[in-house]
Amino acid sequence: MEFFTILLSGILGLVTPAGLVVDRTAENAIRSQLQHAERLEVRVDNAPSYQLIQGKVERVRLAGRGLRLKQQNIRIAGLELETDPIDVEPRSLGKQKLKLRRSLHAGVHVLLEQSDLNQALPTLIAQIQAFVIPELGGDRSESTSNYKFVNPRLELLANNRLRFQVQLAAEDDDEPLAIVAESGLAVKGGRQIQLVQPTVTVDREAVAQNIVDEIAMNLSQELDFRRLEVYGLQVRILQLKVAAQKLDLVTFVRVDPSSSLLQNPSLQNSKL
Repeated sequence: MEFFTILLSGILGLVTPAGLVVDRTAENAIRSQLQHAERLEVRVDNAPSYQLIQGKVERVRLAGRGLRLKQQNIRIAGLELETDPIDVEPRSLGKQKLKLRRSLHAGVHVLLEQSDLNQALPTLIAQIQAFVIPELGGDRSESTSNYKFVNPRLELLANNRLRFQVQLAAEDDDEPLAIVAESGLAVKGGRQIQLVQPTVTVDREAVAQNIVDEIAMNLSQELDFRRLEVYGLQVRILQLKVAAQKLDLVTFVRVDPSSSLLQNPSLQNSKL
């Protein structure tokens, strides 16, 4: 969610009441939403130029490398984005909330590298262990608050597969359990990333498949992009490819005029 919010804020920040937008100004608007960018190029197509005053932009094209988000500890190795025409209600320019006169469409190509994902893993562990540890514990009525995941590591393998290794540590135990999970990835209906033929071992002993399947189902629900529709954001996955140490994702994004993400980035820097 944070990734799409930053992109949207940067794109809509290109349209100003004065209508004075050039490629350099556009690039600065995007950079203001990032902590760091190794390379960033933005191209704004708009003819005739007076359409800017009317809140219209013909197309925005963006290419970046080594982008680090402000609010999240994750680096994006590569990013390409191209929008269809953008049409903002002029009277909403400079206001707290921008108003689109029609939906905003964009194609987004994201490249993530294994090393960057591993750096971001510690911030995701709390979310993962919230529903995985109770499953591994068997008895859901038993408190699991004294267990935690430590030393996580993700490996991106060939043929759309990945391996996740982590240790499950208890406060009163010096010997943590070694957990290894491996699975393939597939896309269902263009909206959901699913785990394919998942396996889990704990200290080299296989976890019962019915438990593994339930964990996989929960994770797949978390990776359902339809959850974003409540924010007026629709995402369709066009390509998901996992190769050695890289993850390649191509999506089509639609932002509805009623989207709650349409906060003016020059007036507000909210985090969803």
